Amino acid sequence: MQKRTVYLDHAATTPVDPAVVEAMLPAFKETWGNPSSLYEQGRNANALMETAREQVAKVLNCRPGEIIFNSGGTEGDNLALKGVALQAKLKGQGNHIITSAFEHHAVLHAAEYLERFGIETTFLPVSRDGLVDPEEVRRAIRPGQTVLVSIMYANNEIGTIQPLAEISKITREHGIVFHTDAVQAAGNLSLDVQALGVDLLSLSAHKFYGPKGAGIFYVRSGTEKRILWQQQGGSQEKKRRAGTENVPYIAGMAKALTLAEANRPEYWEKVRVLRDRLLAGIRERIPGVILNGTYAADKRLSNNINLSFEGILEEGILQSLDLQGIAASNGSACNVGAIEPSHVIAAIGGGADLAMGTLRLTLGKSTADADVDYVLEKLPGVVERMRALSELVV
Repeated sequence: MQKRTVYLDHAATTPVDPAVVEAMLPAFKETWGNPSSLYEQGRNANALMETAREQVAKVLNCRPGEIIFNSGGTEGDNLALKGVALQAKLKGQGNHIITSAFEHHAVLHAAEYLERFGIETTFLPVSRDGLVDPEEVRRAIRPGQTVLVSIMYANNEIGTIQPLAEISKITREHGIVFHTDAVQAAGNLSLDVQALGVDLLSLSAHKFYGPKGAGIFYVRSGTEKRILWQQQGGSQEKKRRAGTENVPYIAGMAKALTLAEANRPEYWEKVRVLRDRLLAGIRERIPGVILNGTYAADKRLSNNINLSFEGILEEGILQSLDLQGIAASNGSACNVGAIEPSHVIAAIGGGADLAMGTLRLTLGKSTADADVDYVLEKLPGVVERMRALSELVV
């Protein structure tokens, strides 16, 4: 079998859908005005943007006015934590937030940043299956001090789905703002904010076949008073996020989200079948494979496989796959020449000995049976060579 190109890193980013490109073109060619301007070109651009806002609100089952357009999930996560925590601190309403140990770094680093302002964070443990226990949230709440809980909808590395509706019942009992990083959920799971019970929600367009640099931040009506807005300047987004809106990308993002929601059931089933065949084939061909996180059908994204291969102690698995035309990622990070295990793998009990041999494979709309066949042909040899190299080093 000849070398082919197989892209299995859709959790990192997705290609822009051609229909999304088409939706963006009018805003580049015709409706190019500043949406804050009062003359015709501005009014037309504003109308296009507000239509997009209505489309997004329909998918989220909320009011258009509860939607803020921004640059992506990182900005939304930062605003949620800093905005709520600092506003509460200023008003003397509390100085404690809760999140999990395996959140995206946009949340974890924002929490670390808040320490310099006297904001304390409780990092909840997660189970070996990669799930947050709602009762852990309840136990971590400090009455009169806890102002925010931030738990991601689906983990970006191992794809495990968190029980947001159960957690929201607890936060509502205590009057605490509840935020979720839903970046990995769009196109995979329902984003109905009423059913989820969240007050704040972050999304990135490039995760659901939209353009990079565009995002959505949902703010439940009434919650805006509990946020210290972080970007000052003009009066855009009802004075909640200053800066001229990126109308072409907003139009494309709305189209991408609409398509993702419309195709969601079909997409879920298609990638689940391919994912299951890929995992079964890997387990059949390669010994010493550990699946990270639960495999329960209703608790893991259907396009996600995260594996650790025992006995790999050297870097190179991703580079070796790349040489075969396979694009993937892993859960380890390189800091000053030292490889450390992913904080997600560490949070669910994975040790440093698995750092080198962790691999995330995330499927997408274009993934085909032939791609699965190709990976099953090439991956066993890559793992075998990496293990042999590790034995030589030892």
